[in-house]
Amino acid sequence: MMITIFFALSFFLCSPLSADSFWGTLDKSKIEKEITLTNETVAKLVERLKPAVVNISVTQLVKQEIPQAFGGEDPFGDFWKRFFGNQEPKEFKRKGLGSGFIINKDGYIVTNDHVVQKAKDITVILSNKEQYPAKVVGTDPKTDIALIKIEPKGTLASVPLGDSDTLKEGESVLAIGNPFGLAETVTSGIVSAKGRVIGAGPYDDFIQTDASINPGNSGGPLMNYHGEVVGINTAIVATAQGIGFAVPINMAKDVLLQLRDKGKVTRGWLGVSIQEVTPELSKSFGLKEERGALVSDVLPGGPAEKAGFKRGDVILEVNGKLIKDYHELPRIIASMSPGEKVTFKVLRDGKEQTFSAEIGELTEEETMKPMDSVQKQLGISLQQVTPEIAAELGMKRAEGVVVTNVEPNSLASEAGFQRGDVILEVDRTPVNSLKDFTEAIRKADKSILFLLYRNGSTFYISIKGSQREE
Repeated sequence: MMITIFFALSFFLCSPLSADSFWGTLDKSKIEKEITLTNETVAKLVERLKPAVVNISVTQLVKQEIPQAFGGEDPFGDFWKRFFGNQEPKEFKRKGLGSGFIINKDGYIVTNDHVVQKAKDITVILSNKEQYPAKVVGTDPKTDIALIKIEPKGTLASVPLGDSDTLKEGESVLAIGNPFGLAETVTSGIVSAKGRVIGAGPYDDFIQTDASINPGNSGGPLMNYHGEVVGINTAIVATAQGIGFAVPINMAKDVLLQLRDKGKVTRGWLGVSIQEVTPELSKSFGLKEERGALVSDVLPGGPAEKAGFKRGDVILEVNGKLIKDYHELPRIIASMSPGEKVTFKVLRDGKEQTFSAEIGELTEEETMKPMDSVQKQLGISLQQVTPEIAAELGMKRAEGVVVTNVEPNSLASEAGFQRGDVILEVDRTPVNSLKDFTEAIRKADKSILFLLYRNGSTFYISIKGSQREE
Protein backbone atom coordinates (compact mmCIF):
# COMPACT_ATOMS: atom_id res chain seq x y z
CA MET A 1 0.00 0.00 0.00
CA MET A 2 1.42 3.35 -1.06
CA ILE A 3 1.30 6.08 1.63
CA THR A 4 1.38 9.74 0.66
CA ILE A 5 3.26 11.91 3.14
CA PHE A 6 2.55 15.62 3.43
CA PHE A 7 4.89 18.03 5.15
CA ALA A 8 2.94 19.99 7.75
CA LEU A 9 3.46 23.43 6.21
CA SER A 10 0.67 25.82 5.20
CA PHE A 11 0.98 27.73 1.93
CA PHE A 12 -1.02 30.68 0.65
CA LEU A 13 -0.51 31.99 -2.90
CA CYS A 14 -0.41 35.72 -3.75
CA SER A 15 1.04 38.54 -6.26
CA PRO A 16 32.82 26.65 19.94
CA LEU A 17 30.23 26.98 22.85
CA SER A 18 29.09 23.85 24.69
CA ALA A 19 25.81 22.20 23.81
CA ASP A 20 24.36 22.93 27.25
CA SER A 21 25.04 26.64 26.83
CA PHE A 22 23.51 26.60 23.34
CA TRP A 23 20.22 25.08 24.47
CA GLY A 24 18.85 24.58 27.94
CA THR A 25 18.58 21.39 29.97
CA LEU A 26 15.98 20.75 32.62
CA ASP A 27 16.48 19.73 36.24
CA LYS A 28 13.71 17.13 36.44
CA SER A 29 14.07 16.75 40.20
CA LYS A 30 12.54 20.21 40.63
CA ILE A 31 9.38 19.37 38.71
CA GLU A 32 8.86 15.67 39.43
CA LYS A 33 5.70 16.43 41.40
CA GLU A 34 4.30 18.31 38.44
CA ILE A 35 4.29 15.18 36.25
CA THR A 36 1.09 13.94 37.90
CA LEU A 37 -1.32 14.50 35.02
CA THR A 38 -4.20 16.67 36.15
CA ASN A 39 -6.02 19.41 34.27
CA GLU A 40 -4.35 22.00 36.47
CA THR A 41 -0.77 20.76 36.03
CA VAL A 42 -1.14 20.30 32.25
CA ALA A 43 -2.54 23.82 31.99
CA LYS A 44 0.43 25.18 33.98
CA LEU A 45 2.82 23.29 31.73
CA VAL A 46 1.23 24.72 28.58
CA GLU A 47 1.29 28.21 30.06
CA ARG A 48 5.03 27.86 30.68
CA LEU A 49 5.83 26.44 27.24
CA LYS A 50 3.75 28.58 24.87
CA PRO A 51 5.94 31.73 25.03
CA ALA A 52 8.89 29.74 23.57
CA VAL A 53 6.89 28.59 20.53
CA VAL A 54 6.82 30.96 17.55
CA ASN A 55 4.93 31.39 14.32
CA ILE A 56 7.01 31.67 11.18
CA SER A 57 5.80 33.50 8.08
CA VAL A 58 7.83 33.18 4.90
CA THR A 59 7.69 34.71 1.45
CA GLN A 60 9.14 32.72 -1.41
CA LEU A 61 9.72 33.63 -5.05
CA VAL A 62 8.57 30.67 -7.12
CA LYS A 63 8.86 30.17 -10.87
CA GLN A 64 5.59 28.99 -12.39
CA GLU A 65 6.29 26.64 -15.26
CA ILE A 66 4.04 26.87 -18.32
CA PRO A 67 1.72 23.85 -18.01
CA GLN A 68 2.34 20.91 -20.27
CA ALA A 69 -0.70 19.07 -21.61
CA PHE A 70 -1.31 15.74 -23.31
CA GLY A 71 1.20 13.64 -21.39
CA GLY A 72 3.85 16.33 -21.23
CA GLU A 73 3.80 17.53 -24.87
CA ASP A 74 1.79 20.55 -26.03
CA PRO A 75 0.53 19.88 -29.59
CA PHE A 76 0.34 23.63 -30.14
CA GLY A 77 3.86 24.28 -28.86
CA ASP A 78 5.28 25.17 -32.28
CA PHE A 79 2.36 27.54 -32.90
CA TRP A 80 2.99 29.46 -29.65
CA LYS A 81 6.74 29.70 -30.31
CA ARG A 82 6.27 30.83 -33.91
CA PHE A 83 3.84 33.64 -33.11
CA PHE A 84 4.67 34.59 -29.53
CA GLY A 85 8.26 33.40 -29.02
CA ASN A 86 9.64 31.39 -26.10
CA GLN A 87 8.09 32.51 -22.84
CA GLU A 88 10.13 32.35 -19.65
CA PRO A 89 8.47 30.84 -16.56
CA LYS A 90 6.74 33.57 -14.54
CA GLU A 91 7.80 34.40 -11.01
CA PHE A 92 5.20 34.85 -8.33
CA LYS A 93 5.21 35.23 -4.57
CA ARG A 94 4.10 32.41 -2.32
CA LYS A 95 3.50 32.91 1.37
CA GLY A 96 3.83 30.08 3.83
CA LEU A 97 3.15 29.56 7.51
CA GLY A 98 5.07 27.29 9.83
CA SER A 99 6.15 26.95 13.43
CA GLY A 100 9.36 26.93 15.44
CA PHE A 101 10.70 27.03 18.99
CA ILE A 102 13.30 29.16 20.75
CA ILE A 103 16.22 27.23 22.25
CA ASN A 104 18.20 30.05 23.91
CA LYS A 105 18.09 33.70 24.91
CA ASP A 106 20.31 34.74 21.97
CA GLY A 107 17.40 34.20 19.58
CA TYR A 108 18.22 30.86 17.97
CA ILE A 109 15.09 29.14 16.70
CA VAL A 110 14.63 25.58 15.43
CA THR A 111 12.24 24.78 12.58
CA ASN A 112 11.98 22.57 9.50
CA ASP A 113 14.09 23.07 6.40
CA HIS A 114 10.99 22.92 4.20
CA VAL A 115 9.48 25.84 6.14
CA VAL A 116 12.28 28.27 5.23
CA GLN A 117 13.56 26.68 2.03
CA LYS A 118 14.16 29.29 -0.70
CA ALA A 119 12.59 31.96 1.49
CA LYS A 120 13.11 35.57 0.43
CA ASP A 121 11.78 36.97 3.69
CA ILE A 122 11.25 35.29 7.07
CA THR A 123 9.22 36.86 9.85
CA VAL A 124 9.06 35.38 13.35
CA ILE A 125 6.01 36.23 15.45
CA LEU A 126 6.32 35.72 19.21
CA SER A 127 3.48 34.80 21.55
CA ASN A 128 3.30 38.47 22.68
CA LYS A 129 2.71 39.44 19.00
CA GLU A 130 6.16 41.02 18.59
CA GLN A 131 7.55 40.46 15.09
CA TYR A 132 11.18 40.10 14.06
CA PRO A 133 12.92 39.50 10.76
CA ALA A 134 14.93 36.28 10.85
CA LYS A 135 18.00 35.06 9.01
CA VAL A 136 18.85 31.47 8.16
CA VAL A 137 21.90 30.26 10.07
CA GLY A 138 21.96 26.89 8.30
CA THR A 139 19.73 24.13 6.93
CA ASP A 140 19.98 20.37 6.53
CA PRO A 141 17.53 19.04 3.90
CA LYS A 142 18.45 15.40 4.61
CA THR A 143 16.90 15.59 8.09
CA ASP A 144 14.57 18.53 7.30
CA ILE A 145 16.07 20.65 10.09
CA ALA A 146 16.82 24.38 9.96
CA LEU A 147 18.30 26.86 12.42
CA ILE A 148 17.27 30.51 12.14
CA LYS A 149 18.03 33.55 14.32
CA ILE A 150 16.39 36.78 15.40
CA GLU A 151 17.80 39.78 17.26
CA PRO A 152 15.38 40.25 20.16
CA LYS A 153 14.85 43.48 22.05
CA GLY A 154 14.26 41.84 25.40
CA THR A 155 14.63 38.51 27.18
CA LEU A 156 13.24 35.51 25.33
CA ALA A 157 11.54 32.45 26.76
CA SER A 158 13.13 29.18 25.66
CA VAL A 159 12.54 25.44 25.98
CA PRO A 160 15.10 22.78 26.94
CA LEU A 161 15.85 19.81 24.71
CA GLY A 162 15.08 16.38 26.15
CA ASP A 163 16.24 12.84 25.40
CA SER A 164 14.12 11.25 22.67
CA ASP A 165 15.88 7.89 23.15
CA THR A 166 14.11 7.48 26.49
CA LEU A 167 10.65 8.01 25.01
CA LYS A 168 8.31 5.08 25.40
CA GLU A 169 5.37 4.09 23.24
CA GLY A 170 2.23 5.24 25.03
CA GLU A 171 3.98 8.18 26.73
CA SER A 172 1.95 11.40 26.78
CA VAL A 173 3.14 14.29 24.61
CA LEU A 174 2.03 17.80 23.64
CA ALA A 175 2.29 19.57 20.27
CA ILE A 176 2.21 23.37 20.02
CA GLY A 177 2.19 25.21 16.72
CA ASN A 178 0.48 27.30 14.09
CA PRO A 179 -1.88 24.97 12.14
CA PHE A 180 -3.74 26.77 9.33
CA GLY A 181 -2.58 30.07 10.83
CA LEU A 182 -4.29 29.37 14.19
CA ALA A 183 -1.52 30.64 16.45
CA GLU A 184 -0.49 28.83 19.65
CA THR A 185 -2.69 25.80 19.09
CA VAL A 186 -2.07 23.08 21.69
CA THR A 187 -2.88 19.41 21.05
CA SER A 188 -2.13 16.35 23.14
CA GLY A 189 -1.69 12.65 22.52
CA ILE A 190 0.73 9.82 22.99
CA VAL A 191 3.80 8.40 21.30
CA SER A 192 2.23 5.89 18.90
CA ALA A 193 5.49 4.38 17.64
CA LYS A 194 9.21 5.06 17.27
CA GLY A 195 11.68 4.50 14.45
CA ARG A 196 9.18 5.01 11.64
CA VAL A 197 10.55 5.01 8.07
CA ILE A 198 8.21 7.03 5.83
CA GLY A 199 10.38 7.66 2.76
CA ALA A 200 11.03 11.32 3.56
CA GLY A 201 14.85 11.05 3.46
CA PRO A 202 17.87 8.81 3.88
CA TYR A 203 17.87 9.07 7.69
CA ASP A 204 14.21 8.43 8.48
CA ASP A 205 13.71 7.63 12.16
CA PHE A 206 10.46 9.38 12.98
CA ILE A 207 8.42 9.48 16.16
CA GLN A 208 4.79 8.76 15.33
CA THR A 209 2.16 10.50 17.45
CA ASP A 210 -1.60 10.90 17.53
CA ALA A 211 -1.33 14.45 18.89
CA SER A 212 -3.08 16.40 16.13
CA ILE A 213 -0.62 17.82 13.60
CA ASN A 214 -1.86 19.82 10.62
CA PRO A 215 -0.45 22.08 7.89
CA GLY A 216 1.29 24.92 9.70
CA ASN A 217 2.56 22.73 12.56
CA SER A 218 5.81 22.09 10.67
CA GLY A 219 8.84 22.98 12.77
CA GLY A 220 6.91 23.16 16.01
CA PRO A 221 7.89 21.21 19.12
CA LEU A 222 6.64 17.84 20.32
CA MET A 223 7.07 17.95 24.10
CA ASN A 224 7.00 15.52 26.98
CA TYR A 225 5.35 16.27 30.29
CA HIS A 226 8.67 17.38 31.79
CA GLY A 227 8.43 20.40 29.47
CA GLU A 228 11.27 19.20 27.21
CA VAL A 229 11.30 19.10 23.43
CA VAL A 230 11.53 15.47 22.28
CA GLY A 231 10.72 15.96 18.59
CA ILE A 232 10.25 18.43 15.73
CA ASN A 233 6.81 18.08 14.14
CA THR A 234 7.37 17.53 10.44
CA ALA A 235 4.90 15.44 8.44
CA ILE A 236 1.45 13.91 8.29
CA VAL A 237 -0.16 11.11 6.29
CA ALA A 238 -2.57 12.39 3.67
CA THR A 239 -6.24 11.53 4.36
CA ALA A 240 -5.36 9.97 7.73
CA GLN A 241 -6.38 11.07 11.21
CA GLY A 242 -4.18 10.85 14.29
CA ILE A 243 -1.00 9.98 12.36
CA GLY A 244 1.74 12.59 12.58
CA PHE A 245 5.52 12.37 12.52
CA ALA A 246 8.27 14.22 14.36
CA VAL A 247 12.06 14.20 13.93
CA PRO A 248 13.61 12.86 17.18
CA ILE A 249 15.37 15.67 19.02
CA ASN A 250 18.46 13.50 19.61
CA MET A 251 18.96 13.35 15.83
CA ALA A 252 18.67 17.13 15.71
CA LYS A 253 21.18 17.94 18.47
CA ASP A 254 24.38 17.27 16.50
CA VAL A 255 22.83 18.81 13.39
CA LEU A 256 22.00 22.03 15.26
CA LEU A 257 25.51 22.38 16.67
CA GLN A 258 27.02 21.96 13.21
CA LEU A 259 24.56 24.42 11.68
CA ARG A 260 25.43 26.99 14.34
CA ASP A 261 29.19 26.56 13.91
CA LYS A 262 29.50 25.89 10.16
CA GLY A 263 26.13 26.60 8.58
CA LYS A 264 26.08 23.09 7.14
CA VAL A 265 26.33 19.46 8.23
CA THR A 266 29.29 17.13 7.66
CA ARG A 267 28.50 13.42 7.69
CA GLY A 268 30.41 10.18 7.66
CA TRP A 269 30.46 7.93 4.58
CA LEU A 270 31.22 4.23 4.22
CA GLY A 271 30.72 3.70 0.49
CA VAL A 272 28.23 0.83 0.32
CA SER A 273 24.70 0.27 -0.93
CA ILE A 274 22.60 -1.77 1.45
CA GLN A 275 19.26 -3.55 1.61
CA GLU A 276 16.99 -5.37 3.99
CA VAL A 277 17.73 -8.90 5.17
CA THR A 278 14.47 -10.68 4.31
CA PRO A 279 13.48 -14.11 5.72
CA GLU A 280 14.53 -15.76 2.44
CA LEU A 281 17.88 -13.95 2.36
CA SER A 282 18.60 -14.69 6.02
CA LYS A 283 18.35 -18.41 5.26
CA SER A 284 20.59 -18.04 2.20
CA PHE A 285 23.28 -16.27 4.21
CA GLY A 286 23.09 -18.55 7.24
CA LEU A 287 21.50 -16.08 9.65
CA LYS A 288 19.35 -17.38 12.48
CA GLU A 289 17.19 -14.22 12.42
CA GLU A 290 16.47 -11.33 10.07
CA ARG A 291 18.87 -8.64 11.24
CA GLY A 292 21.79 -6.61 9.96
CA ALA A 293 22.32 -4.74 6.69
CA LEU A 294 23.07 -6.67 3.50
CA VAL A 295 25.76 -5.08 1.31
CA SER A 296 24.41 -5.05 -2.24
CA ASP A 297 27.24 -2.98 -3.74
CA VAL A 298 30.64 -1.62 -2.74
CA LEU A 299 31.61 1.69 -4.34
CA PRO A 300 35.07 1.74 -5.97
CA GLY A 301 37.67 3.69 -4.00
CA GLY A 302 35.44 4.15 -0.96
CA PRO A 303 36.26 3.39 2.67
CA ALA A 304 34.41 0.05 2.54
CA GLU A 305 36.38 -1.21 -0.45
CA LYS A 306 39.66 -0.17 1.17
CA ALA A 307 38.64 -2.03 4.33
CA GLY A 308 37.89 -5.23 2.38
CA PHE A 309 34.08 -5.26 2.24
CA LYS A 310 32.45 -7.33 -0.50
CA ARG A 311 28.99 -7.73 -1.99
CA GLY A 312 26.99 -10.22 0.01
CA ASP A 313 28.51 -9.22 3.35
CA VAL A 314 25.97 -8.75 6.14
CA ILE A 315 26.94 -5.98 8.55
CA LEU A 316 25.88 -7.14 12.03
CA GLU A 317 27.54 -4.64 14.37
CA VAL A 318 29.18 -1.20 14.30
CA ASN A 319 31.53 -0.49 17.21
CA GLY A 320 29.73 -3.18 19.18
CA LYS A 321 26.26 -1.79 18.50
CA LEU A 322 23.87 -4.38 17.03
CA ILE A 323 22.24 -3.55 13.69
CA LYS A 324 18.71 -4.83 14.14
CA ASP A 325 17.26 -3.08 11.08
CA TYR A 326 19.15 -2.06 7.96
CA HIS A 327 17.79 1.50 8.16
CA GLU A 328 19.89 1.99 11.31
CA LEU A 329 23.21 1.74 9.47
CA PRO A 330 22.98 4.98 7.40
CA ARG A 331 22.05 6.94 10.51
CA ILE A 332 24.94 5.50 12.55
CA ILE A 333 27.53 6.09 9.83
CA ALA A 334 26.24 9.59 9.09
CA SER A 335 26.66 10.57 12.75
CA MET A 336 30.37 9.72 12.67
CA SER A 337 33.18 12.15 11.88
CA PRO A 338 35.30 11.80 8.73
CA GLY A 339 38.59 10.13 9.64
CA GLU A 340 37.08 8.21 12.55
CA LYS A 341 38.20 4.57 12.76
CA VAL A 342 35.27 2.17 13.13
CA THR A 343 35.08 -1.57 13.82
CA PHE A 344 32.50 -3.69 11.99
CA LYS A 345 31.35 -7.24 12.66
CA VAL A 346 30.39 -8.83 9.33
CA LEU A 347 28.94 -12.18 8.32
CA ARG A 348 30.65 -13.60 5.22
CA ASP A 349 30.20 -17.13 3.88
CA GLY A 350 28.48 -18.11 7.11
CA LYS A 351 31.36 -16.94 9.33
CA GLU A 352 31.66 -13.77 11.40
CA GLN A 353 34.62 -11.54 10.60
CA THR A 354 35.84 -8.19 11.91
CA PHE A 355 36.80 -5.26 9.69
CA SER A 356 38.20 -1.84 10.50
CA ALA A 357 37.40 1.12 8.26
CA GLU A 358 38.29 4.79 8.32
CA ILE A 359 35.10 6.75 7.72
CA GLY A 360 35.08 9.16 4.78
CA GLU A 361 33.11 12.36 4.25
CA LEU A 362 29.73 12.20 2.58
CA THR A 363 29.23 14.50 -0.40
CA GLU A 364 26.10 15.26 -2.38
CA GLU A 365 27.11 12.66 -4.98
CA GLU A 366 27.82 9.95 -2.42
CA THR A 367 25.18 8.38 -0.23
CA MET A 368 24.28 5.08 1.37
CA LYS A 369 20.95 4.33 -0.31
CA PRO A 370 18.74 1.44 0.75
CA MET A 371 17.30 1.39 -2.77
CA ASP A 372 18.51 2.80 -6.09
CA SER A 373 16.24 5.48 -7.55
CA VAL A 374 15.54 3.37 -10.65
CA GLN A 375 14.49 0.46 -8.45
CA LYS A 376 12.29 2.83 -6.48
CA GLN A 377 10.50 4.00 -9.61
CA LEU A 378 9.73 0.43 -10.61
CA GLY A 379 8.78 -0.56 -7.06
CA ILE A 380 11.29 -3.36 -6.52
CA SER A 381 14.35 -4.07 -4.39
CA LEU A 382 17.21 -5.99 -5.96
CA GLN A 383 20.32 -7.88 -4.86
CA GLN A 384 23.08 -9.34 -7.01
CA VAL A 385 22.87 -13.12 -7.17
CA THR A 386 25.65 -14.71 -5.14
CA PRO A 387 26.62 -18.41 -5.32
CA GLU A 388 24.69 -18.98 -2.09
CA ILE A 389 21.53 -17.36 -3.48
CA ALA A 390 21.90 -19.24 -6.77
CA ALA A 391 22.11 -22.55 -4.92
CA GLU A 392 19.06 -21.67 -2.83
CA LEU A 393 17.05 -20.84 -5.99
CA GLY A 394 18.20 -23.93 -7.86
CA MET A 395 20.24 -22.05 -10.46
CA LYS A 396 23.18 -23.72 -12.19
CA ARG A 397 25.37 -20.64 -11.81
CA ALA A 398 25.30 -17.22 -10.14
CA GLU A 399 23.97 -14.69 -12.66
CA GLY A 400 21.51 -11.83 -12.78
CA VAL A 401 19.90 -9.85 -9.96
CA VAL A 402 17.26 -11.28 -7.62
CA VAL A 403 14.06 -9.47 -6.65
CA THR A 404 13.99 -9.26 -2.84
CA ASN A 405 10.84 -7.15 -2.51
CA VAL A 406 7.95 -5.91 -4.68
CA GLU A 407 5.98 -2.85 -3.59
CA PRO A 408 2.18 -3.31 -3.75
CA ASN A 409 0.46 -1.34 -6.54
CA SER A 410 3.82 -0.55 -8.16
CA LEU A 411 4.77 -0.91 -11.84
CA ALA A 412 6.62 -4.13 -11.06
CA SER A 413 3.67 -5.54 -9.10
CA GLU A 414 1.22 -4.77 -11.89
CA ALA A 415 3.56 -6.37 -14.44
CA GLY A 416 3.67 -9.61 -12.42
CA PHE A 417 7.07 -9.52 -10.70
CA GLN A 418 7.40 -11.70 -7.59
CA ARG A 419 9.90 -11.89 -4.77
CA GLY A 420 12.55 -14.45 -5.69
CA ASP A 421 12.45 -13.73 -9.43
CA VAL A 422 15.88 -13.40 -11.02
CA ILE A 423 16.29 -10.80 -13.76
CA LEU A 424 18.70 -12.23 -16.35
CA GLU A 425 18.22 -9.70 -19.15
CA VAL A 426 16.81 -6.20 -19.70
CA ASP A 427 15.89 -5.45 -23.32
CA ARG A 428 17.97 -8.45 -24.49
CA THR A 429 21.03 -7.16 -22.61
CA PRO A 430 22.54 -9.56 -20.02
CA VAL A 431 22.39 -8.25 -16.45
CA ASN A 432 25.05 -9.44 -14.00
CA SER A 433 25.13 -6.56 -11.51
CA LEU A 434 22.98 -3.78 -10.12
CA LYS A 435 24.98 -1.33 -12.23
CA ASP A 436 24.15 -3.33 -15.39
CA PHE A 437 20.47 -3.27 -14.42
CA THR A 438 20.38 0.48 -13.78
CA GLU A 439 22.17 1.34 -17.03
CA ALA A 440 19.93 -0.95 -19.07
CA ILE A 441 16.75 0.54 -17.57
CA ARG A 442 17.89 4.08 -18.27
CA LYS A 443 18.60 3.23 -21.91
CA ALA A 444 15.15 1.64 -22.37
CA ASP A 445 12.65 3.46 -24.55
CA LYS A 446 8.92 2.82 -25.06
CA SER A 447 8.74 -0.50 -23.24
CA ILE A 448 11.11 -2.63 -21.19
CA LEU A 449 11.48 -6.36 -21.80
CA PHE A 450 12.75 -8.52 -18.94
CA LEU A 451 13.96 -12.12 -19.05
CA LEU A 452 13.16 -13.70 -15.69
CA TYR A 453 14.11 -16.96 -13.98
CA ARG A 454 11.46 -18.42 -11.66
CA ASN A 455 11.22 -21.92 -10.19
CA GLY A 456 13.58 -23.51 -12.72
CA SER A 457 12.07 -21.83 -15.80
CA THR A 458 12.78 -18.66 -17.77
CA PHE A 459 10.17 -16.39 -19.33
CA TYR A 460 9.71 -12.84 -20.58
CA ILE A 461 7.72 -10.03 -18.97
CA SER A 462 7.38 -6.37 -19.99
CA ILE A 463 6.64 -2.97 -18.51
CA LYS A 464 5.35 -0.20 -20.76
CA GLY A 465 7.67 2.78 -20.83
CA SER A 466 4.76 5.24 -20.74
CA GLN A 467 4.00 4.02 -17.24
CA ARG A 468 7.40 4.87 -15.83
CA GLU A 469 8.12 8.00 -13.83
CA GLU A 470 11.04 9.89 -15.31
